Amino acid sequence: MIDLIPAHFAHRISTYPADGHLSGEDWIAELPRLLADLLDEWELEPIGPTMTGVCSIALPVRLLGSHRELAGVSGEAVLKVSWPHPEAATESLALQVWNGHGAARLYRADPARFAILLERLHPRDLSRVDIDTACEVIGGLLATLRRPPHPRIPRLDDYAERQAVELREARPVIPRRYLDQAAALARELVVRPPGEDRLLHSDLHYFNVLGAYRSPWLAIDPKPMAGDVAFEIAPSLWNRAEELGTGSEIRWSLRRRLEIICERAGIDEGRARAWTIVREADNALEAADDPDGHDRVSLAVVIIKAMND
Repeated sequence: MIDLIPAHFAHRISTYPADGHLSGEDWIAELPRLLADLLDEWELEPIGPTMTGVCSIALPVRLLGSHRELAGVSGEAVLKVSWPHPEAATESLALQVWNGHGAARLYRADPARFAILLERLHPRDLSRVDIDTACEVIGGLLATLRRPPHPRIPRLDDYAERQAVELREARPVIPRRYLDQAAALARELVVRPPGEDRLLHSDLHYFNVLGAYRSPWLAIDPKPMAGDVAFEIAPSLWNRAEELGTGSEIRWSLRRRLEIICERAGIDEGRARAWTIVREADNALEAADDPDGHDRVSLAVVIIKAMND
């Protein structure tokens, strides 16, 4: 099973401190046995090279046993196993709610082991699709994914209330006025909520949308939350940042992305801009703790400025 775990992935994960569960080092040590157990218990056969994400591995497999019919004619699926951390704890719940509508279909799940068996999708994503078209796809998926949330999904309001405090007290890694603005917006957005909470993907961007056999595009890798749909826009602004242009082009590019997605998804642009300011201030704080995070902090300032203009 060691051969199924890419060395670069194991090295990166082993640096992660425990986040409510195992440290990355301890989890990597257990991962070969965990994979062997899952392949045996779920009657799966590896059929392709392991793919990796920031915190997970995804192994193409063939279903061999009585559950083969779950995967249709091909009998193929993807076994995804994630390093245990809070953001991954409720992924299977969101996928259950969506039930294949706009997102990869869930075949099996073992939440205690952070393991899920998913529909196998194409490797192509939206990263090289014309940006306007890609934003239209994102907006359409957001509209399709709009469902009442599962009761065990973390609430966006809790995140916003934490940010209202943390941003106000944070050291000025970006101009103080932006931190204060983001803190005030976080509180205001909770005080003036939208009509209904919805299940949020919260990390839907060009690399988390894959082509499918049964649909042109499907979402993967949610970080589920329950709350205001306007929270969903920001990842599509900070990804593919190298295509934003220079000077005055940057504001135009960011606002166009936001407008296209909001129009397709039926999302209020004002709330989307406000949530983006909150999220980018939060991102700046996190990036400031990274020795290589200077460019990400600068990008956060650029996006916040564009949302204010």
